[in-house]
Amino acid sequence: MKKILALVLALCMVFVLCACGSGNSGTTSSASPDAAASSDTSAASTDTETVAVTAVIIAADTVPEDVIYKFTSTIFDNLDAISEQHAKGSEASLEQAASITSVPYHPGAAKYYQEKGITVEAVKEGAGTGSGSALTFGTGGEAGTYYAFGGVLAQYVSSNTDVSVTAVSSGGSQANIEDIAAGTIQLGFVQSDVMSYAFNGERLFTEPVKGFSVVAAMYMEQVQIVTTDPSIKSVADLKGKTVSIGASGSGVYFNAIDVLESYGLSESDISPVYQSFGDSADSLKDGKIDAGFIVAGAPTTAITDLAASKDVYLVSLDEEHILQLLEKSPYYVAYTIPAGTY
Repeated sequence: MKKILALVLALCMVFVLCACGSGNSGTTSSASPDAAASSDTSAASTDTETVAVTAVIIAADTVPEDVIYKFTSTIFDNLDAISEQHAKGSEASLEQAASITSVPYHPGAAKYYQEKGITVEAVKEGAGTGSGSALTFGTGGEAGTYYAFGGVLAQYVSSNTDVSVTAVSSGGSQANIEDIAAGTIQLGFVQSDVMSYAFNGERLFTEPVKGFSVVAAMYMEQVQIVTTDPSIKSVADLKGKTVSIGASGSGVYFNAIDVLESYGLSESDISPVYQSFGDSADSLKDGKIDAGFIVAGAPTTAITDLAASKDVYLVSLDEEHILQLLEKSPYYVAYTIPAGTY
């Protein structure tokens, strides 16, 4: 009887072990290919080589010198606290803030940098002589970095000084420059390249816009080419595809044209769609476009939200074409978006 019971127990043990082994094997077999594909090619696990422009805060020349001084000093004397509220704060530095050479600085900002031992390239003559301490800050679309980071900066300055700053959503760089010129806002986020276009009367601007000056260069904005199609591995692969290249006439649009041209492509070589960051992400999610250009500080909310529901891939530029872009357009810099950003 004891031998029979022992035999039954042994057979049960063998059955349980086989069942467990079979379950583990089945799980590994079904999940491994997808996991491997994601590990090899997804935007979350590979570095992306691209170019970037600088996110700059500009001010109307009419804003008083002491108001811009308070705005600038409050931000850069408290970067640790601001970084706790938004990651872009950790990317800001005094040296970068004072590094712009293409457009003069507001006297209030220049005064602060001078106190810190940094001399800016040029100071705007005649700026800083207006009145008032209530500022409207044009940021960008609600799915972009300008809006989120601008809101943090506005709230921090308003809470810690007698300067009132109200962040508002906007059409981005060009709209912010035009609104400053029109007097409807006093501060704005802009791409450094669009700022240069405005100051010199090029591309987006038929004549120079001179009523603004620089407050600070804050962080780098990467040219991100986003797709949900893993077969698109190069800019050259965009030929014949449906691609969002930013709102018509926007800074993103010209960044996209610059990148396409560096690869010998033009607007007519793709099926262009003209969309904002958020609309591009929605179109990628719905399969309406094959890829989209998004120029914003990574991680960008629109891409992060997309990555929560679909596998996303960032298209790298190769070294040869990056060098071509840098030579042709000196406001670009080479940039690596690290693995794990999304």
